[in-house]
Amino acid sequence: MTRRRSKQIPGLFSPALPMMMARLTMASAEVIARRGMMMMQGRCSPAEYQRMVREKMEAAQDSAGRATRGRGLAAILAPWETRASRNARRLRGK
Repeated sequence: MTRRRSKQIPGLFSPALPMMMARLTMASAEVIARRGMMMMQGRCSPAEYQRMVREKMEAAQDSAGRATRGRGLAAILAPWETRASRNARRLRGK
């Protein structure tokens, strides 16, 4: 019996992908919790609300560009992970 090889697109999956997804999950959860607390306490400024919208639009645009150029999943998720990690660090000081 011969084994069939799965057809994978070269470079689509990266060994770094599971770690990137874990970092993205943790950073996103932290940002959501911190911003939620700011909102509940009435400390979330209009600038922070605008930042939330703007950063998601920029990350989506960056990811779409990478996807259309045929980059791998890790490259497509990188803008989201970078922004979430940066936000988590920034919000720790507030």
